[in-house]
Amino acid sequence: MSDNEMMDKEEIFSKVLRAGRRTYFFDVRATKAGDYYLTVTESKKFTNDDGSFHYKKHKIYLYKEDFAGFTEILNEMTDFIVDEKGEEVISERHQKDFQKSYEKDEMEDDNTEEVIASTESFTDVNFDDI
Repeated sequence: MSDNEMMDKEEIFSKVLRAGRRTYFFDVRATKAGDYYLTVTESKKFTNDDGSFHYKKHKIYLYKEDFAGFTEILNEMTDFIVDEKGEEVISERHQKDFQKSYEKDEMEDDNTEEVIASTESFTDVNFDDI
């Protein structure tokens, strides 16, 4: 195994964020000199027509000297997006079964009322009479 492969294998600290078909891996790793850096890996699952699947991965290496600038710009960009578009995920609206959370609550309330109404109006049926 080469030194680069050994370096990639040594994880000091790791966290995972699962987000639908994407998974983000945050790994602290060590350089040859013993310093630490961060890798962020996005792994995205793709399903083939035959039902098999594969993953595509993209990796970012982030070194300490870049942390402040990276964090500043990341926060600025995420704040801009939330300020401009809010926290609702617009792409969810395009899913076939999408309902806003308040619509789901209303439907659940309606379903509860229907169940109550239907059980209250229930009458005994004698199958001999049919």
